[in-house]
Amino acid sequence: MARLVWLIPLFPLVGTLVNALFGRVIGHRAHWIAVPALGASFLASYAVFVRVSGGETYTGDLFQWIAAGSFQTAITAQVDPLSAVMLLVVTGVGFLIHLYSAGYMHGDDGYARFFTYLNLFVFSMVMLVLAGNFLLLYVFWEAVGLCSYLLIGFWYQKQSASDAGKKAFIVNRVGDFGFGLGIMLIWTTFGTLDYGEVFARADASVSVATYTAIALLLFMGACGKSAQLPLHTWLPDAMEGPTPVSALIHAATMVTAGVYMVARSHKLFEMAPVSLEIVAWVGGLTAVFAASIGLVQTDIKRVLAYSTISQLGYMFAGVGVGAYAAGIFHLVTHAFFKALLFLGAGSVIHGLSGEQDLRKMGAIAPRMRVTAVTFVVGAAGLAGLPPLAGFFSKDEILAAAASEGHTLLFLLLLAGAFMTAFYIFRVVFLALFGASRLSHEAAHHVHESPAVMTVPLAVLAGLTVVAGLALGLPSAHGTAFSRFLAPVFPAEEAARGLAVPLVSVVVAVAGVLLAWLMYGRRPVTAEEIAVPKNALHSLLLHKYYVDELYDAVFVRPLFALSGWCARVFDLGVIDGAVNGIGRLVVAWAQGLRRVQTGFVMNYALGMLAGAVAIVAFLLARAR
Repeated sequence: MARLVWLIPLFPLVGTLVNALFGRVIGHRAHWIAVPALGASFLASYAVFVRVSGGETYTGDLFQWIAAGSFQTAITAQVDPLSAVMLLVVTGVGFLIHLYSAGYMHGDDGYARFFTYLNLFVFSMVMLVLAGNFLLLYVFWEAVGLCSYLLIGFWYQKQSASDAGKKAFIVNRVGDFGFGLGIMLIWTTFGTLDYGEVFARADASVSVATYTAIALLLFMGACGKSAQLPLHTWLPDAMEGPTPVSALIHAATMVTAGVYMVARSHKLFEMAPVSLEIVAWVGGLTAVFAASIGLVQTDIKRVLAYSTISQLGYMFAGVGVGAYAAGIFHLVTHAFFKALLFLGAGSVIHGLSGEQDLRKMGAIAPRMRVTAVTFVVGAAGLAGLPPLAGFFSKDEILAAAASEGHTLLFLLLLAGAFMTAFYIFRVVFLALFGASRLSHEAAHHVHESPAVMTVPLAVLAGLTVVAGLALGLPSAHGTAFSRFLAPVFPAEEAARGLAVPLVSVVVAVAGVLLAWLMYGRRPVTAEEIAVPKNALHSLLLHKYYVDELYDAVFVRPLFALSGWCARVFDLGVIDGAVNGIGRLVVAWAQGLRRVQTGFVMNYALGMLAGAVAIVAFLLARAR
């Protein structure tokens, strides 16, 4: 299996290098390299998945990386059921997004550069998943962050895109600082960074306080990468990038890295129970916080962005209550319907010649039938309506929270489920149905997207329909998905009854019904959507003023401090010292220059004075 494993990252790496080196020559044929590279990577991932399904695992070194005294580490790959599932999601959904991008980005001046970054993004995420030690995980954790910066700011000519890329990079550095400290603490505690050795040595001989510190520092990194409170602010601004980038970040790569890392490190978190409580509550609060903001957004992509933050909260809540398989299952199903929703939103934007404002949409379903049908499927999956995938994965998390005694957390997640159903069907009714609010020019040019864009939509819609039924049906021995992950995670409780699923369905249907009553039953004008209705509406529109708070508390003071340092320390101390030495040398040279008069009498007088001084010195010593 070793060759298959290393082929998975090799294909996108080759695609990256070819398009990077020969992009100017290849030009608008760059997808001929990038798309097959991802297709081949997916096939290799599937072959590995089949082997793992048969009970095989793999841990092996490609080569020795660092050997410095007692510190030894290698480029190590580890393949088990968890990484096999993640590889399928990353390469499979990534392949569909690459295929879609060939149509969406057609004609863009940076076409080859775009596919270079896209291949690099998938390569980095694949290596992050395959990593067999924390150091390699950290390297590609940072590589994923770099790729997000490059792709969010892809249209760097736009100031907003450039700023969004920098914001994503900087906010993630805050989380990554904690993540790096956590890895250092793992090394000092266990003397190794290899997963197998670290988890084998994780026992009661290490204090709970140390485990808690390690877990919380690692979770700090996860909060940044997966946009959880309070490091969530970068993700909505990431919508400045091309829509396929949004789909890749939100569904298959960057934001799932935090959930994967916590799940992979679950043995460390279990040694510090308070850390799992914190993970669960941060996830639950983030789920409701982000969902509430999504209720009032008017940009179709920003609604989906806050939806992603909220759904990631569900995943962390699941992991935090010990339902690791449920959290990863929701990660998988979310990848399907969120990629579908983002690509569907991109199809709508493409059909409306770049329009993203829900206030300027409406009644486009008859002219974009494939996009409309698949988008509704994705919306139903996100809302958790049966029998779609989101219903099964979300309800597993809700049931786990209820059964583990986290009643308040359960109610919090249930409230988030209601808001989720409401805001996503608000998008459906405002964008696809109801009264048309399109401009005359936009209405004239509405058109369905080409097949290269609609085929991925159809495939993702199919996966949204069948994934839950195939993997999430409960039984006495758990779901098929949880049984597959059993070698990695401790056994989870089997089917928990019908009460939670029934309540969940009622809540989701209530959210859909309220959205229909407000936005689907009658024509809605752009003014009704745009105008804040009360103080709460205004608070949600301003995202609880978190960005403004961070600007006042962190950004402006740091700019002021930087300005002071530039004026006082840089110009006054650094430049002052350098320039002061220069001025001193000049003054000394000018003083010496006055001695060199060019008159022989002056030189003779100087020699006489020197001779007198020497004689006087010698006489003084003789005494």
